[in-house]
Amino acid sequence: MYVNQTMIDYFIIKGISDDPDLQLPIFLVVLLIYLITLSGNIIILVACRDPQLHTPMYFFLGNLSIVDISCTTVSQHKILTNFITGNKVVSFFACMAQMYMFGSLQILELVILTAMSYDRYVAICKPLHYHTIMNPKTCVLLAAFCWCFAFLEVLPPFRVVYSFSCYTTNEINHFFCDVVPLTQISCNDTRLVETLFFIEALCPMMFTPFLFTFGSYVFIIASIIKIHSSSGRHKAFYTCSSHLTVVVLLYTTLFSQYLTPNVGKNSGAKKVFALFNTAAVPMLNPLIYSLKNKDVKAALMRHKGKSKTGFYSFFKVYKAFCFE
Repeated sequence: MYVNQTMIDYFIIKGISDDPDLQLPIFLVVLLIYLITLSGNIIILVACRDPQLHTPMYFFLGNLSIVDISCTTVSQHKILTNFITGNKVVSFFACMAQMYMFGSLQILELVILTAMSYDRYVAICKPLHYHTIMNPKTCVLLAAFCWCFAFLEVLPPFRVVYSFSCYTTNEINHFFCDVVPLTQISCNDTRLVETLFFIEALCPMMFTPFLFTFGSYVFIIASIIKIHSSSGRHKAFYTCSSHLTVVVLLYTTLFSQYLTPNVGKNSGAKKVFALFNTAAVPMLNPLIYSLKNKDVKAALMRHKGKSKTGFYSFFKVYKAFCFE
């Protein structure tokens, strides 16, 4: 559908696949992943409320869970509503809002993981000064900086995409409004936003958080190697293994989704990476952090004694489904 007007009122989200036979399986898979993501991250949030888990690591983990819930809701809701209502239309302003929110939340997840890597660096490399450096005021300021930075950083490329006045089609070959598929269908000169997006992706968006995270782990590994006892080395590595796993998963999918060449020729592969990034990673994060985490399990046991809502029974079902 070609659009000749200077401004369009709506876009059509094509979704993951055009095959009618795949719509129900896709819907069921996405719905299942979404429900697991919600339940897993809510469990983490409930556990982080426990007074014994009021530590910097769980403070940032709680922030990460909020981001995961928000990110998967922003990106996945159109897949679910498209199947239920059959309506693939999204208004221009709703599309722009989705693009802005998703971009901001992606950056927010990166910088929160960077803050968590700094917390692990201080805990392992400067254990005697940990409580002095990572005091509550510092944690709140770090979290506030992450949130403000993320929602401000995405404004320049968003402003350029928002100003596009011409599109070759109003069909978006994706399952949500993202900057890459929007620039692909624009008949405006997209070199500015592509350059801006690439520069920001290499510097403040992805490369700088990656550099700080990588640098933290260089010092962490160097400190772990200096530990004489094998049990001490195992314990030190165990404290940061969950975070490192999440970081590797997220950066791998982001690099594959945004920084690989020939974007227009690999739209199918890009959708797969995008689906993994927006659905699987937020689902896996709480599993990775709580799979062998005795503190989280102990917090939920204490919550069981206080709650009469049957929450812990739900946790046992969740644990049995996901872990066993």
